[in-house]
Amino acid sequence: MFPWGLSCLSVLGAAGTALLGAGLLLSLAQHLWTLRWTLSRDRASALPLPKGSMGWPFFGETLHWLVQGSRFHSSRRERYGTVFKTHLLGRPVIRVSGAENVRRILLGEHRLVRSQWPQSAHILLGSHTLLGAFGEPHRQRRKVLARVFSRGALQRFVPRLQGALRREVRSWCAARRPIAVYQAAKALTFRMAARILLGLRLDEAQCAELARTFEQFVENLFSLPLDVPFSGLRKGIRARDQLHRYLEEAIAEKLREDKAAEPGDALDMIIHSTRELGQELSVQELKETAVELLFAAFLTTASASTSLVLLLLQHPAAVAKIRQELAAQGLGRACGCAAGGGAGPRPDCGCEPDLSLAALGRLRYIDCVVKEVLRLLPPVSGGYRTALRTFELDGYQIPKGWSVMYSIRDTHETATVYRSPPEGFDPERFGAASEDARGASGRFHYIPFGGGARSCLGQELAQAVLQLLAVELVRTARWELATPAFPAMQTVPIVHPADGLRLFFHPLAPSAARDGLCL
Repeated sequence: MFPWGLSCLSVLGAAGTALLGAGLLLSLAQHLWTLRWTLSRDRASALPLPKGSMGWPFFGETLHWLVQGSRFHSSRRERYGTVFKTHLLGRPVIRVSGAENVRRILLGEHRLVRSQWPQSAHILLGSHTLLGAFGEPHRQRRKVLARVFSRGALQRFVPRLQGALRREVRSWCAARRPIAVYQAAKALTFRMAARILLGLRLDEAQCAELARTFEQFVENLFSLPLDVPFSGLRKGIRARDQLHRYLEEAIAEKLREDKAAEPGDALDMIIHSTRELGQELSVQELKETAVELLFAAFLTTASASTSLVLLLLQHPAAVAKIRQELAAQGLGRACGCAAGGGAGPRPDCGCEPDLSLAALGRLRYIDCVVKEVLRLLPPVSGGYRTALRTFELDGYQIPKGWSVMYSIRDTHETATVYRSPPEGFDPERFGAASEDARGASGRFHYIPFGGGARSCLGQELAQAVLQLLAVELVRTARWELATPAFPAMQTVPIVHPADGLRLFFHPLAPSAARDGLCL
């Protein structure tokens, strides 16, 4: 027995020594990893690097970020403050929140920072996009695209958008089964963008097929930049090429049309605007521009539309106020088109649109609701930039070449300029008195569309879509959960309910729409 005991002790001792050695090596590796980033600070600046952790060698804090989701950022903000460093997806990152810090980043475009997108996104979207442009080419492209979202253009879009939204809400009511709102909103957003913005002549089957291709393109937009069989990038390239083949025919037809004709959609406006500037875009440039327009409108609008439906369901008092406002403006009665036998409204109703851009502008409370939805659940959590030179932010140095991520969600969550706590749903915080009290500097407390040189050009169009959706929902339908509880919200790659938000929709009784009853 004694020799066996000695052997057992020997094995245990060897295992303990091995574990101790592995622990020491791991500790040394982490120390060297931390030292590597400490030494990467710009020695020409006396300022320290922001507080924070660079995590484990090579992996950084990526695994923590993937597991913890939005809690990862909030926990580190609580520990380190509104400017902190971390290491994510193979790059050193400085996370920034708070109105004043974000203001410096957004207004520092082309001077302190420049836009940063993954290499895969540049490959798939192409080199002729606003996303990939810098300096003067960026300014010129924004100038052309600004005409697409001018007030005159929006006035032409609104009636067609209202018609599409009205048909969609009525189809939800007629379905008599649970609707997965997020999936339905994605399909709807794609149809509106393809038919109204790009003027594509698509039947339902073509539209559904093109939407599937486009979703595969978007799913692989942020992937490893490895063009090998079965890779995400290869799938994205295949989807992009299919989109381009379809768009090439549509664009060729547009280029053959009468050059003197009034532009009817966004793509027409881009072609006309560049011609007025003495330029002519190639078919390749137009294809890439069309895909970029689809991408800009697709997930963000679907996310915000889903959040609007969810928050109105959770806050029936807001629905009641919307109905009261519609009644006061003479818009309380929904279109009376209904199927026989009380089966509910027909989705193919041919009632004429009754809203204009001017009419939407008079719906102040609905505007406040839309703004509050975008404040509480901004579709995009933030944006990435690369530091062009070392600069100071909140007493820390931001080294040249490091990634800077400004946080929309954190900035909204910590804003102290509103009369009510930022975590609550309160559309009244955007009333005229509250807006005046915040002053000019307050605009960086609310940044769902970014700001500065790269602010979203389509923000007014997006807000009009949400306002129109609110009107059609509130005066046409009532809705309820098809699940036992409200779903958890996911934030990657964009804010959306984990189960897609499954709801039952029912046609609203005419008296309820007329009398302003709540859900």
